[in-house]
Amino acid sequence: MTTLQEPAARPAEEGGPPGSGRPRPGRPGRRRDLGLFWFVTPGLVVLLLFHYIPLLGNIIAFQDYQPYIGIMHSPWNGLKNFDVLFNGDDQFLHALVNTLELTLIQVVFVFPAPILLALALNSLVSERVKKWVQNVLYLPHFLSWVVVVSLFQQLLGGSGMLNLFLQAHDMGTWNIIGNPDLFKTLLTSQVIWKDTGWGTILFLAALSRVDNNLYEAAAMDGASRRRQTWHVTLPALRGLVILLLILRLGDALSVGFEQILLQQTGVGLDNSEVLDTYVYNHGLIAGDWGVSAAVGLVKGLVGVVLVLGANKIAHLFGEEGVYRS
Repeated sequence: MTTLQEPAARPAEEGGPPGSGRPRPGRPGRRRDLGLFWFVTPGLVVLLLFHYIPLLGNIIAFQDYQPYIGIMHSPWNGLKNFDVLFNGDDQFLHALVNTLELTLIQVVFVFPAPILLALALNSLVSERVKKWVQNVLYLPHFLSWVVVVSLFQQLLGGSGMLNLFLQAHDMGTWNIIGNPDLFKTLLTSQVIWKDTGWGTILFLAALSRVDNNLYEAAAMDGASRRRQTWHVTLPALRGLVILLLILRLGDALSVGFEQILLQQTGVGLDNSEVLDTYVYNHGLIAGDWGVSAAVGLVKGLVGVVLVLGANKIAHLFGEEGVYRS
C-alpha cells in the first residue's frame, strides 16, 4: 500500500527561516548593494569635489570679490553685480544675442543631424559596410577642439588648401576663416562634423530594438519605406529624442566655450562673444569676478528652469521625460 509523503522542505538559504526556502530580506541584498556602492564611489567623489562643492563659490556673485583677501573677507555688495543683466551692458547684450542665435541654430541643425544619420545607417543592408562607416564617423569625436580648429584652418584659412586651389586656377580667394558673417555657420559645421557620428550611438541602439515584425506587417499592408519610417521607426525614437532634447535645453546657453575661444581673435568679440566666453574674459582676464559669477549663476538657473519646464511639457504629452513627477 502506497502512502503519501509530505514533500521534503527545501534547504533554507542563508539567513532564512528553516524550511521556508526564502532568504531573509536585508543581509544578502545589503552585501550586493554595498559592492555596487563601492563601485560608484570614485565617480561620486569626483562629482562632489568638482561639481557640487564649487557651487558654494557662487557666493561671490553677491560680493566685491578680491582674490587676495578671499571669500570670507570680501565685502558684500548685494545685487550690484547683477546690474549688468538689468541695465543693458552692450557687451553682455552682444554675448546674450550671440548665445541665443547659436542655441537656435544648433537645435535646428545640429540636434537632428545624428537622427538623420542613424536612419541612413540603419537602412544599409550590409552589416560590414555599416560598421566601417560607423567607425569612420566616430573618429572626429575623439579629436580635441584644438585639432579640429587647426584642421579647418588648414583647409579653409587664407592660405589653406581651398584658397591655394582657387589661386592656382585663377579663381581668386574665398575668405571663410575670419569672416564674421560666416562665423556662426563655421561653428555649426564644425560641431556637425565632430559630434554627429558619435551622437548616432544612442539612436542606433534604439533602432536595433525595433521588432522586424512591425516592418513586415507594414510592408504587407502596402506601406512604402517612407511610410514605414514615419509610422514605425520614428515612433520608436520619440521617447529618446524627447529625453535628449530636454537635456539639451538644460545646456542650451552653453554653445562651445573652447571652440569659440580658439577662434575669437579672427572675428572680434562683437560677433563671437557668448555667455561662457563673457564669463571667462571678465573673470579670469579682466578680474571682474563678481559680475562673471553673477552671469554664470543666472545662466545656470535658466538652464534648470528650461529642464523643469520641458520635462513638464513632456509629461503633458504622455512621455516620461528625464524623471517622473
